[in-house]
Amino acid sequence: MTNEIASPHVELTEDALAQSEGRRRALFEAIDDGFCIIEFIDGPEGPMSDYVHIESNSGYERQTGIKGIVGKRLREIEPDNADVWLKVYGGVLETGETVRFEQEFKAINRFIEVSATRLEPSSLKQVSVLFRDITMRKVAEQALRESEALARENIQRVQLALAAGAIIGTWSWDVPGDKFTVDEAFATAFGFDPNLGRTGLSLSQVVETVHPDDQPGLAAAIKEALRLGGPYAHQYRTRRLDGQYRWLEANGRVDLGSNGEATLFPGVLIDIEARRAAEQERDRAAADLRTLTETLEQRVEERTAALMQAEDALRQSQKMEAVGQLTGGLAHDFNNILAGIGGSLELMKARLAQGRIGDTDRYLAGAQGAVKRAAGLTQRLLAFSRRQTLDPKPSNINRIITDMHDLVTRSVGPGIDVEVAGAGGLWTAFVDVGQLENALLNLCINARDAMPDGGKLTIETGNRWLDERAARDRGVEPGQYVSMCVSDTGTGMSQDVIARAFDPFFTTKPTGQGTGLGLSMVYGFAGQSGGAARIYSELGKGTMICIYLPRHHADGLEEENATPEAPVPPVSGKTTILIVDDEPLVRMVAVDVLEELGYSVLEADDAPSALRVLSSRPDIDLLLTDVGLPNGMNGRQLADAVRADRPDLPVLFVTGYAENAVLNHGHLDRGMQVLTKPFAGDVLARRVAELTRS
Repeated sequence: MTNEIASPHVELTEDALAQSEGRRRALFEAIDDGFCIIEFIDGPEGPMSDYVHIESNSGYERQTGIKGIVGKRLREIEPDNADVWLKVYGGVLETGETVRFEQEFKAINRFIEVSATRLEPSSLKQVSVLFRDITMRKVAEQALRESEALARENIQRVQLALAAGAIIGTWSWDVPGDKFTVDEAFATAFGFDPNLGRTGLSLSQVVETVHPDDQPGLAAAIKEALRLGGPYAHQYRTRRLDGQYRWLEANGRVDLGSNGEATLFPGVLIDIEARRAAEQERDRAAADLRTLTETLEQRVEERTAALMQAEDALRQSQKMEAVGQLTGGLAHDFNNILAGIGGSLELMKARLAQGRIGDTDRYLAGAQGAVKRAAGLTQRLLAFSRRQTLDPKPSNINRIITDMHDLVTRSVGPGIDVEVAGAGGLWTAFVDVGQLENALLNLCINARDAMPDGGKLTIETGNRWLDERAARDRGVEPGQYVSMCVSDTGTGMSQDVIARAFDPFFTTKPTGQGTGLGLSMVYGFAGQSGGAARIYSELGKGTMICIYLPRHHADGLEEENATPEAPVPPVSGKTTILIVDDEPLVRMVAVDVLEELGYSVLEADDAPSALRVLSSRPDIDLLLTDVGLPNGMNGRQLADAVRADRPDLPVLFVTGYAENAVLNHGHLDRGMQVLTKPFAGDVLARRVAELTRS
């Protein structure tokens, strides 16, 4: 028995995805600013005429005042300004260039700094948007303009402070006098005496709080700022009052005197510990996601390329060979059959002319046997092409195998040890019992032939859950299946043989010892039943062939027990049958068989003429119709039209191949049956009797 176990590589990949998703979500929530991702979509106004919010963090609502933004479209929340926002963010999506601007949200009385960046790859049609509340800065800037009486040092300090986010404190450094004054917040954060901070610290006292590893970089940055003048910004770690080192960013401006020397250096300190952690986590998550995406894309590309290459090679190398093998096999087998039939008929004609009637029986038997072989060959071909007529029923496969055990044992011989391992609680399958029995017998005989010196043959069943990967490998839809596997300890198959084993007329047996249709019939039967057949084999290590059949969920139903065929009953009373078939010879045989049994028989060669007969003869007791009829209406359509007026009229469908879509894949209405051509007269009589007596 086989177990469907997911690859450990796939599990690791799924864990990595889950971890990456967790880190990404933590990053979103760690950002105090508002954050969302938008995706451009087509709308009634045209392509890319709208976008939808597909993700946001909790800061989005705090910064914009908009609740439940995920899933909402732009034109739903901003119908009047939609075209403006589409133009702004559409430009980001088209060019890949980040935009940053300030926007007043009057509904919540706030100023927001908006930053928009395209997400890669651009085919995602997604843009990330960051919202930062700058209301305090705007308000303070307005207050600054109204407070011209403030000292220049204080004005610079407020301007720099308001340009920051999480401000620790402010400083002002008198460079020539090396007087470093700080506000109370600065002094408290680093454990300085607030009074000393106001009267003046030395630069060296402040630098002592900087992490030793960051001091050289800070000294170089300060030296460069004093030389050039103008804006200054530098990030480093400092030791706070609690003794812990945390990241901050110093922002300031160096004023130069007329002689080019630095005079005043004011600035603010911004706590960026959370931002640095979030950036690091974001970078790790992005790196993990990139690595994972690249790995998956590479695997998909490699597998796709390999599949395409294999398919092309298979089509090119085997196309003509398969066609030649199929037609050659058909010609060989049918010519043998036709030779037997033709020769028997000629000898019968000769013996009748000679008056030797007693000698005709064996020729008649030979011709009938050849006809049966032709019918069997046709059924196998139809099975391979999934065109055989199936009569599926809810079935317990364990019971079918048990009933077949004696036949299998006799067929494989005493040198083969046959073992059956039926799964407990096996699900019900919806299957044609006779065809499944044929398939099982074919598989067992093949297993026997692979063990010329004896061995062990195992028949096992099981319930199988096939996920997307397992189902794709078997060519079926994901879901629940019942498996029946036949394994042997024989010679096994090479990969080349496995690749062709299901081809019609392909055989590795010597000439005359195999038709090459057994496995192709199994393959077609499984596919027509909604399942699949697969070969698992290795040279010298035996072979296992499994049939997978869809689970039938009405588990309380099982196949009816087979009953011995009763002799054809005589007809009592007048029973009228309408036969509809466009083949005159088939019609003639059916009419003669039924009339000899005492039935009254009417004929029609297509559905329109049959409808005319039915409308004029309400005494008709059975409709016997071919499925494939000419002139625009098939047999099933004819039956449906008749049953609209006569819902209880029995119908016997006759077909030379399976038109399963027409016959609703075996799900026939009550009082309907199917008979496959060619058929024996007694089989036809028995079916007619069943339907007319029910």
